Amino acid sequence: MTVTGKTTVTGIIGWPVSHSLSPVLHNAAFQALGLDWIYVPFPVAPERLAEGVAGLKAVGVAGFSVTIPHKVAIMGLLDEVDPQAELIGAVNTVVARDGRLTGYNTDGIGLIAALREKLGFDPKGRNVLVLGAGGAARSAVVSLAAAGAGGVTIVNRSPDAAAALAHLVGARLTGTRFDAREMPLLSDPGFIGSFDLVVNTTSVGMAGDCFPGLALSSLKSGAFVYDMVYAPPVTPLLAQARALDIPCANGLAMLVAQGEAAFRIWTGGAPPAGCMEGALAAVL
Repeated sequence: MTVTGKTTVTGIIGWPVSHSLSPVLHNAAFQALGLDWIYVPFPVAPERLAEGVAGLKAVGVAGFSVTIPHKVAIMGLLDEVDPQAELIGAVNTVVARDGRLTGYNTDGIGLIAALREKLGFDPKGRNVLVLGAGGAARSAVVSLAAAGAGGVTIVNRSPDAAAALAHLVGARLTGTRFDAREMPLLSDPGFIGSFDLVVNTTSVGMAGDCFPGLALSSLKSGAFVYDMVYAPPVTPLLAQARALDIPCANGLAMLVAQGEAAFRIWTGGAPPAGCMEGALAAVL
């Protein structure tokens, strides 16, 4: 890759950001298409976020990804925020057009794409259990509802957080039933047996931990499990699902799909099929 004064620059801001796999995804796609574009990590400390965003705008970057801890704070620094990102309450993709910065959230897009591509699961009319009530859960429940889910139940260690999320999203997306329940119900076969899909949006599993008492064996026939965690590639939740022959997948497909969506926002075109996934597999 040769960088010149004509090279279009994109990147990612976060703190820290050196661990991000996004440069692998996007630079592989740019090279595959022969585009004179580059994707660079930009470490931006929280207290310097406003300066960082102004600087990227000033030097004319075409767009950038946003990761922890800036996904919420950046919203007040943008000229416009996509309605779905506004409802989610977080932005992970910014595009610069005509001197204006517009924010989007492609995490939920990535989830729905991953469910359809890896599991053949269409949320329309289905009943989904979401584990967690943080930022990732918020993008999940909004996107599941937007995709036509019949019901979304949120379970979280903090029942108040789950209830607040269910109320917030339910007030805006009235076509889906929203509910919030407490963690002990995860061991109730009658409760678990009502769901078509279980989605883990938390960090549980990253350190080999699990959800105590989760009665996956009580899931109905034809149900699915999706874990947003992708390192390790097989979490205890996925190991349990596999042992029970429940179709399941990890968060790699979501990571790739949200990256593909951001690529389309910036370039107006799609990356080559399988390009980003292949690039990711080569480094993991």
